[in-house]
Amino acid sequence: MSAGGRDPLRIAVPKGRVLSGLARLFARAGIDCGDLLADDRRLVRDSGDGRLRFYLLKPDDVPTWVEYGAADLGVSGRDVLMERRYRLYQLVELGIGRCRLVVATRKGAVVPDAPRIATKYRELAAAHFGARGIQAEIVYVQGSVELAPLTGLADAIVDLVETGTTLVENDLEERETIAEISSVLVANPALYKLRLAEARGVVERLRAAVESAGEA
Repeated sequence: MSAGGRDPLRIAVPKGRVLSGLARLFARAGIDCGDLLADDRRLVRDSGDGRLRFYLLKPDDVPTWVEYGAADLGVSGRDVLMERRYRLYQLVELGIGRCRLVVATRKGAVVPDAPRIATKYRELAAAHFGARGIQAEIVYVQGSVELAPLTGLADAIVDLVETGTTLVENDLEERETIAEISSVLVANPALYKLRLAEARGVVERLRAAVESAGEA
C-alpha cells in the first residue's frame, strides 16, 4: 500500500520509445514517476512516494490491462484505440509519440482498382478503403511491412510513419494520410469513478502540463 494506506493508483505505460517522453511529461506535471526509466527488466515500478504503480507493457497491450481492470489508467497510442475500439474513457491527448497512419506504395506505382493492402491495422485499413468504395484485400502482417510492396505481397501498405525516412530508404512514397496519431491517457470507466479523487489529480496535472507545453 501507499504511504496514505491505500493501494497505489495503477498506470499501464508502453515500453519503448514513448516511455522517455512520457517520463519527461510526468516530471513537467510535477508527478513523481520514481525510477520509471531505470535500465533493468522490472515490469512493475513504484513512484518514490508509493502513490503510483507503473506497469510496463507492450504498447498494443496497454488498453487491455485498463479495460479489464488490471490498471486504473493507461497511456496508449490512438492507433491502437481506433483499431480495436476499447470501452475506455479517453481523457487527455498527451502530445507525445506523434506520427501518422498512412497509405504508401512503391514510388510511381499504379494501384489497381481492387488492391491488396498489407498492414497490421486490418479494421482501419478496411474502413478507409471501404469508405472510398474500394474493395481492398487486407493481408495481415505484424512487422517489416515496407517489404510487402517490394516483394509483390501487396500493392500498398497501411502503416505508422514518423519522419518517413524508412519509406524513402525502401523506395516507397506516401499516398494519403488516414489519421494523425499520438498518445492518449485512458481510464477504465468504473475504476475511474471509484478512485476519482486520486485519478483526477493525475489527469489534471497532465492536462495542465500538455497545455503549458503547447503555449511555450
